[in-house]
Amino acid sequence: MAFEQLRSDKRAQVVLGLLTGIVFGFLLQKGGVTEYGVIIGQLLLTDFTVVEVMLTAVLVGMIGVYAMKAAGLVRLHYQEGSVGATVIGGLIFGAGFAVLGYCPGTAAGAVGAGALDAAIGMAGIALGAGIFARLYPRLSQSVLNRGRFPAGTIPELVGVRPGIVVIVVALLIIATLYLLALFGF
Repeated sequence: MAFEQLRSDKRAQVVLGLLTGIVFGFLLQKGGVTEYGVIIGQLLLTDFTVVEVMLTAVLVGMIGVYAMKAAGLVRLHYQEGSVGATVIGGLIFGAGFAVLGYCPGTAAGAVGAGALDAAIGMAGIALGAGIFARLYPRLSQSVLNRGRFPAGTIPELVGVRPGIVVIVVALLIIATLYLLALFGF
C-alpha cells in the first residue's frame, strides 16, 4: 500500500530521485571517477577505474531493476531506438566529453566535489540540453527516427526471456572485471 502511494506521489518521486542522485554522485566521487586525471587516464587506456566503477554500477543496477520488475515494484518504459538518434546522441556526447573531459554524470559529481571546470561544463550541458529540446520537434521528424531498431530490448531482439540476458550480461561483466584485476588494470 505504501509503495502504491509513493508511485502516485510526484513530489515523493522527485525527492527520491534527488536523494538517489546525491548518493550516486557521492559514490562516483568516492570511487575516484570525478577526478579529471582519472578520466583522462581512462581515455589514454592507462587507468581503468571508470570502467570498473561503471561496470559494477551496471551490474548492480541491472540485477536490481530486474528483481524489482519481477517483484512488481517497477514498470519499465522505454522508447525504441534508431540509428539516427544513436548517431546524433553519440556525436553530442562525444563532443561534450572531448571539450569538457567529463561525462554528464561525472561532471555533476565533480561539481559536488567543488570542481569549477565541471561547474562551467554543467552550465554548457544545460544550455546544450535546452537547444536540443528546442530543436527536437524538427530533429524528430528528420533524422532521429531514421533506421529504427528491429526491437525495443535485447531480449526481444534475440528472442529469449529477460532473465537469460541478465545472467549472460552479468557473467560477461564479472569476467571483464576479473580480467581487469588479473592484468593489473
